[in-house]
Amino acid sequence: MPSVAIPARSYPAPSAVLELLKPLTWFPPMWAFGCGVVASGVPLAGHWGTALAGILLAGPLVCATSQAVNDWYDREVDAINEPHRPIPSGRIPGSWGFFIAIAWTGLSLLVAAGLGLWVFVSALVGLALAWAYSAPPLRLKRNGWWGNTACGLCYEGLAWITGTAVMIGGAMPPASTLALAFLYSLGAHGIMTLNDFKSVRGDREMGIRSLPVMLGRERAASVACWVMALPQFVVIALLLSWRRPIEAAIVVVLLLGQGLLMRHFLRAPTERAIWYSGFGIPLYVLGMLASAFAVRGFVA
Repeated sequence: MPSVAIPARSYPAPSAVLELLKPLTWFPPMWAFGCGVVASGVPLAGHWGTALAGILLAGPLVCATSQAVNDWYDREVDAINEPHRPIPSGRIPGSWGFFIAIAWTGLSLLVAAGLGLWVFVSALVGLALAWAYSAPPLRLKRNGWWGNTACGLCYEGLAWITGTAVMIGGAMPPASTLALAFLYSLGAHGIMTLNDFKSVRGDREMGIRSLPVMLGRERAASVACWVMALPQFVVIALLLSWRRPIEAAIVVVLLLGQGLLMRHFLRAPTERAIWYSGFGIPLYVLGMLASAFAVRGFVA
């Protein structure tokens, strides 16, 4: 009996769409949003709905949008590095990847508009950075310095600011929160560099100048470690100046732990980049939370 060809799908399966939006990547901005909630000093009682809407905005909406945009404009690179991904594998056919990115952008802005002016502004900037990171003509990811900076601001700083703004009625967060959000965003540049070690071959072939491509793996690993560590030294100094010695001591201990793990990572950065992400980054984000508690309810 002759075999019957199965026609290709003209639309993506829900499982492929979920894979495109990458739920595992939602954690960093959701955590940063939570740090912003803590830093606001506003109790969750009576604000659960607003807080949950903000978490939805930070992770399943804005972050998911950035993942869809990136996969659409990275489809040629992914065909080399990760051909099993939804778009290069054909599980998301035609221009559906682009349509999903547009739809999620609009939905994100709609939710943000209902949460206050500064929340909307933060979301708008975050989405603009997400598109600028991946899409031409800017395509910031072609340069590891600019691209990773955009990611750090979007994933950590803007999510933190949004978390505080949501809880204080959409107003502008205080200077202490803005300072911490900015510093941890700078440190996140190094975290983004860790993700570049797995795609050096495809990046080099497609002209994407990530730090491992530009500097070499060993130098890029060293830069990533210093970029993660130096902002935390500034955070410690700020916490001490704000008379928060306990929280400063916690960040010191967490930074020392990162330093020990960094030494191991630097001996074989290509093989241990994922390992460091799994063990070192949790210490980094715990320091974020300790810092958020330190400025809880600050008004300046």
